[in-house]
Amino acid sequence: MMKLIYMITRKEGMSFEAFQTYWRETHAPIAAKIPGVRRYVQCHTLPETYGGKEPPPYDGAAELWYDDLQAFRDSISSPECDAAREDELNFIHHSRSILLFTEEKPIVE
Repeated sequence: MMKLIYMITRKEGMSFEAFQTYWRETHAPIAAKIPGVRRYVQCHTLPETYGGKEPPPYDGAAELWYDDLQAFRDSISSPECDAAREDELNFIHHSRSILLFTEEKPIVE
């Protein structure tokens, strides 16, 4: 099983609250339709961590599980993935976001 971790930063000028609401209520149903995705989880940065001198480097992380890297590669050519990428333009600052392709190694279950 391969997991994609997408560390996300919101668009400039978008409030943290608006970002979380849009991501959860508008984008999630679009992204959930991408073929090959076995599991999709949104990890929202806690609002109380924004009060310090430096805000968190990311506003959240999306975790998407695929059978393997090839399943991911197959999914990115789908119209559903195109729709998700197009919608990301509404709320994600792409140049300040990163993708990690990982394999989980559970330590504590």
